[in-house]
Amino acid sequence: MVVKTQSKGHGVTGLHVGSTNVRRYFPKGTKNIELQLGHLRIQCGLKPDFWQGQPEIHDPRLCAWLESKNLHSTANRAVPLAMIPAADNSFQLQPFSVGTRSRAKMPPVSAA
Repeated sequence: MVVKTQSKGHGVTGLHVGSTNVRRYFPKGTKNIELQLGHLRIQCGLKPDFWQGQPEIHDPRLCAWLESKNLHSTANRAVPLAMIPAADNSFQLQPFSVGTRSRAKMPPVSAA
């Protein structure tokens, strides 16, 4: 799935996942997900409004990682990233490329 960096003011504050991706890949009520950021793995909490029109992931460690990779918005443009399902509630985050898009088309996570 393709997600975008999100900026509110100065710097990157998180990821905008999008409502369609939320319905497809995130079982409602999931409280935490794991993000694989290269060799780093972090657990991010999802707020209840994640499923109610605010499909965003915010975490200080995620923000720091995005900033360290210079994945900040330029001229109010969000930077697309690939968020690839790796396991239940676990996703690998990496720069988006055309080749990434074909690998990112995976079946949705089942609501178990």
